[in-house]
Amino acid sequence: MIGEKETQQLAREYGDLFEIDANLDRLVRRIELLSYINPLNIEKEKHRFFASKYTVEPEFKYPKLKFDPYKLHRLFFSQRLERISDERIRKLYQEVIYYYSNMVQCIETIGRGKNFYYNSLRVYGTPTEKDVQNARFILHFGDEPMTSDMEKVFSAEEARAYFEDFVKQYEFPLNIKFSTNIAAEAMVSNSSQSLLIKKNTKFSKNQLLTLANHEIGVHLVTTYNGLQQPLKIFSNGLPKNVETQEGLAVFSEYMGGALTLKRLKELAYRVLAADSLIKGYSFADTFDLIHGQYKLNRDDAFSITLRAHRGGGFTKDRLYLSGLRKIYKRYQKEESMDVLLTGKVSLDYEEIIQYLKSLGLSHPITHKSYSFDQKLNTNKTLDFILNNLK
Repeated sequence: MIGEKETQQLAREYGDLFEIDANLDRLVRRIELLSYINPLNIEKEKHRFFASKYTVEPEFKYPKLKFDPYKLHRLFFSQRLERISDERIRKLYQEVIYYYSNMVQCIETIGRGKNFYYNSLRVYGTPTEKDVQNARFILHFGDEPMTSDMEKVFSAEEARAYFEDFVKQYEFPLNIKFSTNIAAEAMVSNSSQSLLIKKNTKFSKNQLLTLANHEIGVHLVTTYNGLQQPLKIFSNGLPKNVETQEGLAVFSEYMGGALTLKRLKELAYRVLAADSLIKGYSFADTFDLIHGQYKLNRDDAFSITLRAHRGGGFTKDRLYLSGLRKIYKRYQKEESMDVLLTGKVSLDYEEIIQYLKSLGLSHPITHKSYSFDQKLNTNKTLDFILNNLK
């Protein structure tokens, strides 16, 4: 961790950079997309959709904005980047501002159909043909037999106790909050450094291990590592960080012995659901693809369809599988993951992070992802699949 003296020295040397970085930090705190994208009436619309025999399009309601998007755009683009004398760093901050601005446009258009979908495409892209082929390849494999580890018997309170025990190996605090308005069973809120657990939900033993490795072992590790970097962009996020971060998080499940074929298939279904958006599928069409054609049970099929169609068409979920593929290839080459854990960073920016490091503007990580050293996976089918993804 950096000392007070070094921080002051850097601030003197890079005063303009630190001022702009702090300005962006103040602005970005208001725009956590995931706190706006999750519908407020999921259960009600799910019930209505099932009662209609899967024909009525759900009508989701979303949280109200807590900021003025136009004003925020103006403040982003009023940053005087020409004051950053280092050209490489100036270019990085330009890209960061465009990325945050795109994120604001996403939030601004949630629930507005195609408007939101096109903004989502700018931030998260759409599945490539290769992604879709990889997803179909995974779905060819037969299901694993159910084990007792898969039975959902633990309450949200018991999940809390499990996570509190799991985090003891890490040297950072764990704030846990219960929520009824999240699409996932649990997720990290980066802005409040909290782990949100879905209330009134049951968890299996495997699910708890999966979530612990994914949410705590990577997402909270990168949250706290990012907060300890001299520049705030490490904790607020570099462009394209989602693919790398989710890839690391699923890789952590694999190394921690939690990843199952069922979970890998879930990531494959997400790719097909995201792909269905570009084909113009409605909510009912996507649900029919996953439940009707692929025979996934209706609750899981609804959840995957919801994740892809929320907001008007949200393609973020396509990135888990491609992210895992990229991280796994890196692991095969025995390359260190440490630089990717320095914050909410992306593989695409590895070179510039090393450059910032050479200037003292990025520091080695404090918190490691412990599963990366464990190699607890024993499932040969998973190894075969990961070795054969294109």
